[in-house]
Amino acid sequence: MTENSHKKTLVVCDTQPITAEGLRNLIAASPDLEFLEPLNSLEAAMDCVRTKSPDLMILDKGFGMRAVLDWIHELKLNDASPAVAVWGVSMTEAEALRLLQAGARGIVRKTADLASLMTCLRNVADGRSWMEECVFRESARQEGYPRSELTPREHQVLELVEQGFKNKEIALELGISPGTVKIHLKHIFEKTGVRGRYGLAINGLKDKGLVSLAS
Repeated sequence: MTENSHKKTLVVCDTQPITAEGLRNLIAASPDLEFLEPLNSLEAAMDCVRTKSPDLMILDKGFGMRAVLDWIHELKLNDASPAVAVWGVSMTEAEALRLLQAGARGIVRKTADLASLMTCLRNVADGRSWMEECVFRESARQEGYPRSELTPREHQVLELVEQGFKNKEIALELGISPGTVKIHLKHIFEKTGVRGRYGLAINGLKDKGLVSLAS
């Protein structure tokens, strides 16, 4: 067995080359991760996936949310796909949620401490999910919520919210008005104790075992 045969390989695609080099230096001392190369375009990242099959791809949110989401969707068409972690200088609840629903397994800020960053990379490389708890509001951090008190229609609305549907899309899917969707959501918030739709969606991902919060 060669020295690096047991290591998980990773590639970082970043808008700032100096940031990628900093990560290279950090990974150099890691016993379980191997830095393959830095890239500065999403096109180069996709080519790297096809030719080198890394275990983990780190994408910079700085390329633009739409571009990163499109890249993740395109990745799903490949047979051998790396786990994806997305990092950025800032990360809103809505952005993190959209990335998770698209298929990203790691969410971390570039301002995270080194221990948190390495924990994120190791978890994602091993096929688990990880994100910084501070990205989400307190409403999304509770350990699940009661569903038994929800009506069948409220369950339908909740499931669509968890899938990322917007109110108008939910209304179209269920054949009801957007106003009725708002009323159902109001009742869902009251019964579950969750304050917003991001909290509902994140807890839905947690319940399905697709994501876990870590501080």
